[in-house]
Amino acid sequence: MLTITGATRIVIDENTERVGDLVLDGGVVVAGGIPNDGSNSNSNSNSNSNSSSSGASSRDDSARSGINEILDASGCVVTPGLVNAHHHLFQSAFRTMPGTRGVPMAQWLPTMGAAYADAGITPEVAAAAALVGTAEGLLSGVTTVADHHLAWPSGSDTVAIARAVTDAARSLGGRLVFVRGSARDDPQEAAASAEAIVSALLPGVHGGISADGMLQLAVGPAGVHSDSRETFELLGEVAARHGLRRRTQANEQVDVVIALERYGRRPLDLLEDWGWLAPDVTIAHLCAVTDDEIVRLAASGISATHAPGCDLPMGWGIAPVMALRAADISVGLGTSGGGSNDAGHLFADARLAMQVAPLVGPPLEARDAIAMATAGSAAGLGRPELGHLRAGAAADVCIWDVSGVADAGVADPVAGLLWASPGRRPRHVIVAGRVVVRDYQLVDADEADITAHLHALVGR
Repeated sequence: MLTITGATRIVIDENTERVGDLVLDGGVVVAGGIPNDGSNSNSNSNSNSNSSSSGASSRDDSARSGINEILDASGCVVTPGLVNAHHHLFQSAFRTMPGTRGVPMAQWLPTMGAAYADAGITPEVAAAAALVGTAEGLLSGVTTVADHHLAWPSGSDTVAIARAVTDAARSLGGRLVFVRGSARDDPQEAAASAEAIVSALLPGVHGGISADGMLQLAVGPAGVHSDSRETFELLGEVAARHGLRRRTQANEQVDVVIALERYGRRPLDLLEDWGWLAPDVTIAHLCAVTDDEIVRLAASGISATHAPGCDLPMGWGIAPVMALRAADISVGLGTSGGGSNDAGHLFADARLAMQVAPLVGPPLEARDAIAMATAGSAAGLGRPELGHLRAGAAADVCIWDVSGVADAGVADPVAGLLWASPGRRPRHVIVAGRVVVRDYQLVDADEADITAHLHALVGR
């Protein structure tokens, strides 16, 4: 059992905040705090219902050994673990590449591709990049990351690459959603690879989630700008056979231009025809969407992922987040990869989302941004046990110190998590009831070793 005690504020979910203690046992939340003093209108002490423990892990070492551990959270705000709903972990090895910022997609892709080829798209490089990206995420509060892996040399051992990435994330104690993506891959080869990855990594499992909840598999073409109808349909068939989630990218401005040039239609028209506007689909970016398209998206039941840290520096647009949310579309948050967003800091991108929202619609409040980075992202993964701290939730927790000078003068400590201290890192991070970051340091690896290993492989 692990008890987090003395918290200034516990963010249970979007509508509920408490104070006091949070009790974790067997990898799930047992109980969380008492109602606060009423100063926060979001407080609601009756939100313990409708939680799910599906997929929650039992990796809590202290629970298995009978040891009761106490973590002092005095002067801290406690939140659910963050869920990065859209990343490209392989790109963590290729950040700030010359010629990759503010350039057309036609220039960006070959520049990144040349860097990949120079380093080699091998299991070893993929593992090293995944270690860096997962470690960066954990150190900034990301307990679950969705890795849309798009780099697959034809004829390569794709199972070995997938296993290297998933093993890397597991070694650090992070949850991983591994997406067998495609970017101009041969459709038949992509589908056969996806089938092989599912059979090797989750044999006999329907639904795409491991028994301990630490690994989830999904499929996802990069988008209509790069992949054909056949690719979407064949990967969709793999998803249907195994009960996997589907993910893709659409309606960055460049995506719209290419779709119109190639097909004479907009991306969402194609996705609808190809069977990819459905409740099991999550679409990242969605910058250039019309009001009519938002209505269609809402009717389809899809979920969305906002990625401002990618879309803004690349000049690809700003998703109308508040319009999507107003249409009852579940919106999560993702960083995208190091080739377009050099950081994997989800709260920094949540702050950016708040800053740019008024440029395309109503303002985005801090609690809404936090909800996007937790429950919103989890909803897009089909993971109701993640992204909140109601009883029965997976015991994924971040403890944020708000007692220092960066938070001096902050009237609202929850809003201050985003508005104050843009590079904020959590003091402790817990995944499945197990502490994986303690006092700002990784528990299961040395940050310097991870960095040095990547440098040795790619020369940066």
